[in-house]
Amino acid sequence: MWTHEDSIETTATPAQIWKIFSDVSNWKKWNNGIENIEIHGAFANGTTFTMRVPGEDTFTSTLIEVKENASFTDETVLDGTRVLVHHKIMPLASGRTKIIYSTEITGPAAAEFGPMVTGDFPDVLRALKNIVENSK
Repeated sequence: MWTHEDSIETTATPAQIWKIFSDVSNWKKWNNGIENIEIHGAFANGTTFTMRVPGEDTFTSTLIEVKENASFTDETVLDGTRVLVHHKIMPLASGRTKIIYSTEITGPAAAEFGPMVTGDFPDVLRALKNIVENSK
């Protein structure tokens, strides 16, 4: 298994972060690693979305655990390799909120996929923080 985690703190509330997370069609505004994205239903357990990253084929992911204002996990399976990305919103005692992206990858290409999937997470989190703090 290949695992990785990145996080960032923000002054935004969980509800403000959730509003950005659940607006899948606008993920491109804060994630430069998305060339095209389309959700096929509500932001809820079992809903799929298709996404294309620059220079790659379109792939399908499934929302497998959605907890409003708290977290969601998406699952992508490519050629026998399973990629889980957990997006967590953690309120802190300081009044700030921590956004955590953690990844678990299993299967034959786990070591290869890991750096490709998570390499831009620090940039994505900084852009997300900027969007959510400026949309209050």
